Amino acid sequence: MKISSIFFSSILCLILLSDCARNPVTGKRQVVLMSEAQEIAMGKEADPQVIAQYGLYEDKNLQAFITEKGKKMAAISHRPNINYEFKIVDSDVLNAFALPGGYVYFTRGIMAHFNNEAQFTGVLGHETGHITARHTVAQQRNALLGQLGILGSVIINPQLGRFAESASQGLGLLFLKFGRDAERQADALGVEYSSKIGYDAKEMADFFLTLERKSEGTESAALPTFLSSHPNPGDRYVTVTKLAAEWKQKLNLTNATVNRNAYLQRIEGLVYGEDPRQGFLENNTFYHPQLKFQFPTPANWNYQNSPQQVQLAPKDGKAVLMMSLAPGNNLQEAANTMLQQNGLRSLESQQITVNGLPAIAIVAEPQPQEQQQPGQQQQQQQQQPEVRILTYLIEYNKSIYWLLGATSARDFNQYYPIFKNTMDGFRTLTDQTKINKKPERIRNKTISKSATLQQVLKNYKTPDGRLNELAILNGMNLTDIVPVGTMIKTIGN
Repeated sequence: MKISSIFFSSILCLILLSDCARNPVTGKRQVVLMSEAQEIAMGKEADPQVIAQYGLYEDKNLQAFITEKGKKMAAISHRPNINYEFKIVDSDVLNAFALPGGYVYFTRGIMAHFNNEAQFTGVLGHETGHITARHTVAQQRNALLGQLGILGSVIINPQLGRFAESASQGLGLLFLKFGRDAERQADALGVEYSSKIGYDAKEMADFFLTLERKSEGTESAALPTFLSSHPNPGDRYVTVTKLAAEWKQKLNLTNATVNRNAYLQRIEGLVYGEDPRQGFLENNTFYHPQLKFQFPTPANWNYQNSPQQVQLAPKDGKAVLMMSLAPGNNLQEAANTMLQQNGLRSLESQQITVNGLPAIAIVAEPQPQEQQQPGQQQQQQQQQPEVRILTYLIEYNKSIYWLLGATSARDFNQYYPIFKNTMDGFRTLTDQTKINKKPERIRNKTISKSATLQQVLKNYKTPDGRLNELAILNGMNLTDIVPVGTMIKTIGN
């Protein structure tokens, strides 16, 4: 009876909302579960969580650049009334994404792979299109039908999923996928918007080829790549090229802007790849030069590092390993807070020493949830808790580090030694080569002698194993002839 009431109330809500909601782009009625004010409030609430999770990339000029172009594009969009915010986050994953209410984010990883302003504005228009067409709202509507976690396939059940999400501040919204129709519509809007502010939208089509090459032979990233749910790049190339030509004719855009060198100069010195100053993974060991600690990691597990936490998971998604800071003035207070905030009960607890550092080791499981119907209480008591956790709280340098390994109760004995090996391996980092490791950065070079890209890159002492990587970064093939005076990207410190 209770389920039926909720179901029919939901249907009534959908009917009422669909009567008054029109899509700003198509003008057609659209089933959504929130008003524009609610949409804006959702984005405003999520934005600081995104920044806390990934951090803003510290480059005032680049941040000003994306804001300037974004505001110009928003003004000619289908929803110019929204107060848009455009930001570059400090992640090396090649991605761009949007949240409800006007929030657009580019990673420094995708900024590194654009080769001109027209490519940049095409993708900027695409993400703005997700907002103007209210795809982000429809996306949130679909989220009510299920829950998603992070690290790709890490989620094997809702209980385990909440541990992967606990430190991500509910950012599951980032990881939902738009439908193919929504992506095609966003492509069309990207062409329209970038053309209307004077750019050559054909360049966005060329960028799809870079995306396709970049994705070949790579694993799915923790923060899904721009290709994770998008139509086939080859199909998009044809469609976007055609749309770009149509808009050029419609707007009489005879001198469409590309601005290759201007863009490359803007990203001179951009951090490329993982920034070791924020922690890095090397030979199955995680190092943090600034906080001066290290710990071993399981081989061949998916890996994500952010300002708030480190997460790892096997490719089959049957477990999760996390490391973050724990609140509390001492170990026992931190342990009590951790158990309470995560709804856990301790099965075993022991004070230990980890490489000379005071620590508490706890085996725990989720607290049984109270049943609404008394008749179900006996059945619940007979059920085995689905998740089992090993967690260490380690006191180091006036902070308390929280390492947690979670898996199903059935698989706990299998993963226990893996969890324990990582946690027992937490120690002070003293290796100066790791502490002083510098990030790689984009370094522009202007070609003084015409040659193939491969010859040019070899002249700049690019290792053979990275030639193809640099070709993709430049949006070229190794056999392409690079004319005199061409500016290209290389990698240096």
